[in-house]
Amino acid sequence: MTSDFALQVPDELETALQLKTVQYLVAQRPWLDLYGVNVRPVAPYGSASRMVNVDPALIHRCLPDELLFEVFSRMAPYDLGRAACVCRKWRYTLRNPVFWRNACLKAWQLSGMVENYKILQSKYESSWRKMWLLRPRIRTDGLYVSRNTYIRAGVREWTVTNPVHLVCYYRYMRFFPSGRFLYKTSGQAVKDVVKCMNFRASKTDVFIGRHTLTDDEVEAAFMYSGLRPTMWRACLRLRGTTLGANNRMDILSLSTSKVNSDGVIEPEEDILGRVEWQEDDISRVSHNRGLAPFTFVPFEEVETSVLNLPVEKMDYYVPG
Repeated sequence: MTSDFALQVPDELETALQLKTVQYLVAQRPWLDLYGVNVRPVAPYGSASRMVNVDPALIHRCLPDELLFEVFSRMAPYDLGRAACVCRKWRYTLRNPVFWRNACLKAWQLSGMVENYKILQSKYESSWRKMWLLRPRIRTDGLYVSRNTYIRAGVREWTVTNPVHLVCYYRYMRFFPSGRFLYKTSGQAVKDVVKCMNFRASKTDVFIGRHTLTDDEVEAAFMYSGLRPTMWRACLRLRGTTLGANNRMDILSLSTSKVNSDGVIEPEEDILGRVEWQEDDISRVSHNRGLAPFTFVPFEEVETSVLNLPVEKMDYYVPG
């Protein structure tokens, strides 16, 4: 038995060498090189282990943990999520509740610190990270865009044809943690409008209003200027395509109404708190068109967003 087995070994080796020369028959498995390599685990945040782990990474040897903590504390919450995917040490470091506590208190600063702590303990098991992922919030690191299209009849020049035009326009909303928001209706694409969505823009193009968030419903209102001011008011519902995304807003209702000229308030004041007794119920108009859901576009993606495509390339957009 020993001699027979010894005679078969060279034949198998020769067959393996022949297969190795044929590259398209051999599957590439680079992960097999990782077998047998011992990776030293990193102690998680709050661990009682006193073992000193020497990290072989150059950035960790050159950058102290204190400086790494300061870098993370100045990053946006969504950048923290991306940084947690770099390595295990960064992931364990970012489990520190300090990062998520600051993000949560800034996102829901209108609720107040005491109310946020009550919600944290009652609904999210005292986990700031879980609160950030599960509690609905309005994102402030980009624009909410609603792309609407409709068909308009054209001028008939011949009796044979009946031309129509596909018209596309956008509703833009940019929210701020302080409770204010900017609104603009335009036919321009996202990359052209993002430059003027700030408080320095002309008030005739961009309107300033107030918003409130209750659970997943957003109440927003602002005022058109004119001989008789008009109040624009919308009720929106937050949702997300993935956990913690909050990248969609459905329009539940949209209405405009004339406002009494007596005691007209400024955009910086609390419009939602005083709009009830100023609105004229007779002149209120509920709008049933142009209610496409809002899609969130981060500032770093405004140049590459599909919402920049013209109607010739994308006649209809499904937000999902």
